[in-house]
Amino acid sequence: MTIESAADSTAMAPAANTANLVTPNLVTGDAPDKAVAELEQLGEALDQVRAGVERIIFGQRDVIEQTLVTLLSGGHVLLIGVPGLAKTKLVETLSAVLGIDTNRIQCTPDLMPADILGSEVLEEQDGGRRGFRFIEGPVFCQLLMADEINRASPRTQSALLQAMQEHRVSIAGKYHALPEPFHVLATQNPLEQEGTYPLPEAQLDRFLLQIDVGYPELASEREMLLATTGVTEERAEQVITPDALQKAQRLIRQIPVGESVLEAILSLTRRGRPESTDLEAVRAHVAWAPGPRASQALMLACRARAVMHGRLAPSVDDVVALAPPVLRHRMALNFAARADGITVENVIGQMCDPLR
Repeated sequence: MTIESAADSTAMAPAANTANLVTPNLVTGDAPDKAVAELEQLGEALDQVRAGVERIIFGQRDVIEQTLVTLLSGGHVLLIGVPGLAKTKLVETLSAVLGIDTNRIQCTPDLMPADILGSEVLEEQDGGRRGFRFIEGPVFCQLLMADEINRASPRTQSALLQAMQEHRVSIAGKYHALPEPFHVLATQNPLEQEGTYPLPEAQLDRFLLQIDVGYPELASEREMLLATTGVTEERAEQVITPDALQKAQRLIRQIPVGESVLEAILSLTRRGRPESTDLEAVRAHVAWAPGPRASQALMLACRARAVMHGRLAPSVDDVVALAPPVLRHRMALNFAARADGITVENVIGQMCDPLR
């Protein structure tokens, strides 16, 4: 089965003609040979997706990979980085390459839940009768960007909880289903903390990964300058369809996980809990430990990363590689640890040492 070339598409409005897009024929049969063929074809499609994103986003290969891992796992991602590191551009590019509908919310202290979810308005209907009509908010999309989410009030932040977990919202006692697939990509600025509201633990736990966005390397920044300051600028092209993304998400869940990988995930997450760990650093410094959702996130993310690296099953190396983005927002250190200059990354590194 061949993979055809990608069709042209604008950055914000994917092309309507999907005849030439990468559409893996992912079925749900149990035949091993079919499953292997599907995984191999999915890996080839993901190579094209990653290449399409990297044509626009320079010097952020790990960020792109981890973001795609999150989308393949059906989860949400929290991007943390200083301004100017292409976080917003990444969302726009993913929307174009994956062919999914996207909306953006600029979070501010005066943003209200109805500004995100939508609201009911009273209008006059045919015959002179009056009734309420629900007007959908920006959350009704497939890829929602919540820019600087920690600037929104806790009341507004909590409006996303049900949407992220259940893929639906309730307005005036009625449920409204969100489009599928549905993903939230939220951003935070780690520098300015004045006038912000830290995300509560319950909402942090709903993000599959927390991705720290760093500065690009010298060669990548040089390439970026030459590519983005000329007369013309590269535009993203659609590579796969939303239906293909959903089929890929279902296929990821069918990938078998070896006993050694399962034990590595369980031992890693339980090693981060003070009551069950054998590490003195965890007992002395960890105030809030990862729960079972961290193990679930590792199980899904490891499978997605294995496919992106051309493998048919995850390995312990995938667990070690994904431990920081999966655990860093699901753990908190006590005051003594922060006073001693100990970071969550230091503790996670010690937790991973037995797996290396």
